[in-house]
Amino acid sequence: MPFLRAEKKLSICFVAALLVAAVSGSAVNAQDSVHAIFPRKGSTANAVASSGVDAGDYLYVSGQGPRRPDGSLPANFAAQVRQSLENIKVIVEAAGLSMDNVVYTQVYLIDVGKIDEVNSAFAEYFSQVAPARAVLGVANLPEPAVQINAVAVRNLQGRRAIYPANFRTSKSASPGVLTYDRLFVSSMAGADPASGKVPEDAAAQVDLALDGMKAVLNAAGLEMSHMVFVNPFLTSEIPMRVMNEHYARRFEFGNTPGRATIEVSSLPDGAHIEYTGVAVRKLEDRKAIRPKNMPPSPTASPCVFAGDTLYCSAKSGFIPGPHGGVFASSSATQLRQTMRNQLDNLEEAGMDFSQVVSTTVYLDDLADTKEFDRVYQEYFGPVLPARSIVQQIKPGDRKEDAEGRYPDLEQLSLIAVKKRSAAQQ
Repeated sequence: MPFLRAEKKLSICFVAALLVAAVSGSAVNAQDSVHAIFPRKGSTANAVASSGVDAGDYLYVSGQGPRRPDGSLPANFAAQVRQSLENIKVIVEAAGLSMDNVVYTQVYLIDVGKIDEVNSAFAEYFSQVAPARAVLGVANLPEPAVQINAVAVRNLQGRRAIYPANFRTSKSASPGVLTYDRLFVSSMAGADPASGKVPEDAAAQVDLALDGMKAVLNAAGLEMSHMVFVNPFLTSEIPMRVMNEHYARRFEFGNTPGRATIEVSSLPDGAHIEYTGVAVRKLEDRKAIRPKNMPPSPTASPCVFAGDTLYCSAKSGFIPGPHGGVFASSSATQLRQTMRNQLDNLEEAGMDFSQVVSTTVYLDDLADTKEFDRVYQEYFGPVLPARSIVQQIKPGDRKEDAEGRYPDLEQLSLIAVKKRSAAQQ
């Protein structure tokens, strides 16, 4: 089965956190001071996500659509991209940072053919070091035709763009951005890096994409073993079996990065697969987490620490075990099992949902969002994680099979930050 083709009032405590963050937008330096960022203009608060979450060392910005603060929509696509970036800028500045602090973005487009207009807007907003970036073509967004999320680093010491030999310089995206403790890797496509040609053979495409990721790591003085989280984004042209076989060869069995493997509608420049992700600079800061009921995997660890930050693989409503499967018929009910699966991961790491700072949600159909969110919001608070939510491909067939199993209707990956003890601060 392919991967996803994926009003309860605010609590008094949450409202208080919202007001404090909106008024101060103050900087914090310790991971135990995680708080929400809600600027007085730009993207507004809602009951299920913070506009941004300041986790001390890094700021996580929710997926931003193209609406202005007054709710209006710019008339053309180029202006919509700029407005999405402007909304990110407002959140970043409310946290006491600037766009120079942004080190990674993911861009979701209904029409990936408009990448040139995206590049022009990015070149305007990032005049110093362009962030690492992934661009994906998806089937639907909460606010068509663009959504952009971001990660910003507070400490600019050691931040620099990474360009492997023979990689072209770009004002819109760096192949990699190195910070004081991590490397953010742009999406590396399954295409010839010199000509841009996409080979016909699926395995060759996978290897080219993996080679690109390795080249960025090596240019930063790192190896594939430093990766803590990887997003393989692929179209239906790439068989999952082929992708997994070639991917597994690049990593140590049972010590692989966390992973969210997502089928998308399209990728830029006719590519059918790309890899993007995060690596840790010091291997001693990397630790894979696996609940005891999970066997080692050749392709993905449930979660991996990068210092105090835990990157968790995408999970669905799959019930593990010899007779496992997805037995719920709606995305909302499947989500309960998904959260159970993620809680197993968090508890193995000595954490819980209160420490989650960012999530990415992949829905089979965005029409399910309201019902999905009624369940989703039960798990978080008072500081709600930043969130991006997309429908990456057309809805699939929701019929149950002969054993009563249903297809995945949702997936969720997350990032959590462990609180520091007084001795560590």
